[in-house]
Amino acid sequence: MSAEERKVTISVIKADIGSIAGHHKVHPDTMAAASRVLAEAKRKGLIIDYFVTHVGDDLQLIMTHRKGVDNPDIHGLAWDAFKKAAEVAKELGLYAAGQDLLSDAFSGNVRGLGPGVAEMEIVERKSEPIVIFMADKTEPGAFNFPLFKIFADPFNTAGLVIDPRMHDGFKFEVLDVMEGKYVILNAPEEMYDLLALIGTPGRYVIKRVFRKSDNEIGAVVSVERLNLIAGRYVGKDDPVAIVRAQSGFPALGEILEPFSFPHLVAGWMRGSHWGPLMPVGLKDAKCTRFDGPPRIVGLGFNVTKGRLIGPVDLFDDPAFDETRRLAQMIADYMRRHGPFMPHRLGPEEMEYTTLPQVLEKLKNRFQEAKDYEKYIKPKVKHSEMLSGTEEVHD
Repeated sequence: MSAEERKVTISVIKADIGSIAGHHKVHPDTMAAASRVLAEAKRKGLIIDYFVTHVGDDLQLIMTHRKGVDNPDIHGLAWDAFKKAAEVAKELGLYAAGQDLLSDAFSGNVRGLGPGVAEMEIVERKSEPIVIFMADKTEPGAFNFPLFKIFADPFNTAGLVIDPRMHDGFKFEVLDVMEGKYVILNAPEEMYDLLALIGTPGRYVIKRVFRKSDNEIGAVVSVERLNLIAGRYVGKDDPVAIVRAQSGFPALGEILEPFSFPHLVAGWMRGSHWGPLMPVGLKDAKCTRFDGPPRIVGLGFNVTKGRLIGPVDLFDDPAFDETRRLAQMIADYMRRHGPFMPHRLGPEEMEYTTLPQVLEKLKNRFQEAKDYEKYIKPKVKHSEMLSGTEEVHD
């Protein structure tokens, strides 16, 4: 079989189309509705295989096909599946039915319409293991920390040191979600530059990772920011990611290892709080405490002639029990801050909530502070402080 014949596209497309008892859990009837749409598409040969699942209140469609990324037929199929599922959600009176479907009309691509998308086109190796990560109650930047650990940190990934196929390192495509621009940075040579960006996960998001030696794709993340699309808070983005494993890529254990530390991510209640990212099995993929804490599920597959062999529920393992226990302790600590930072997000992330309305209501009640000029007025603008171009003289 030629390389062209072994080409396959893996598409993971998700949306919140409504859930039971608040932002909690997808109803099985909505999953069944989406499954019927994909089953018919498989019967007609549009897709090779599919798997329908959920994480918290997000419906997840995992599909394989040979049509490449951003294909209008595949995106249209996902849109139809979400619409059918949303119709069932409305019939059942589920909460926030159709929430992530920001338009009534499909325009050839679901990007910009609400759903999150992670896709990669690959030439199948002899054995093609992949991991699908799906998160709820957080944003795309939540993957910055683990992807850096997986593909750039030798303390996490031994293969960067001892596997000659990985020793040259990887390159990271980093998207500035505010400006719509991207930069490609190489690791390990530009590691400090990379960290300078991705340490601000609300703005700079790792979109894709490539092996430097041959430009082979290793990972892809959905980078849609719902608040930037809709211009208001309509739910957190709840990202998905695809990561290839083994044979010149990090081993499965190296891919899972970063999630043994429940790092803080933005999201949680009303998308407005920092909380620990807790790795869970599918049975625990439901968000209850303060609509959280943020959860992540990892499903392992082998892709064989386009078929999805699996899944394996990777975090349904006692090896992650201590991680979950630590996440609960962190959740306790953060919750005790209530509406105060650092539990609540900073003002730049609150622009799409009700905070601007509060400020508007109070703006005429602010009075000039005495001695402001003398004591607390900044000598340089905040933007100048960040640029480092201005000097302050007494």
